[in-house]
Amino acid sequence: MPDQKIQPDKLYYKIGEVSRIAGLPSHVIRVWEQEFSKIRPRRTPSGQRMYTPRNIELILEIKHLLYEQKYTIEGARLFMKSCKSSTLPSVLAEIRLELERIKSILS
Repeated sequence: MPDQKIQPDKLYYKIGEVSRIAGLPSHVIRVWEQEFSKIRPRRTPSGQRMYTPRNIELILEIKHLLYEQKYTIEGARLFMKSCKSSTLPSVLAEIRLELERIKSILS
């Protein structure tokens, strides 16, 4: 069970903090970095990983897909890729329709 929350004012988290937030061992998070290209923490000059809140959200999403939805790593990777690629065009299509409606009202 996670014993910490993502703090909105904090920009970066160390791997131990991410481990506590996600309720995962740190070695699992390091493996997921290699498996999912979207998780790319910054590195300090000494090599320490620094995760953004967006990295943590991705880790929690991956955890949900793998542990609760029972996806394989490859399945979760494909699911995340398809969600991104299918969402953007539909949003753009909606924006385009709305702009065309506004244009017809103004004409």
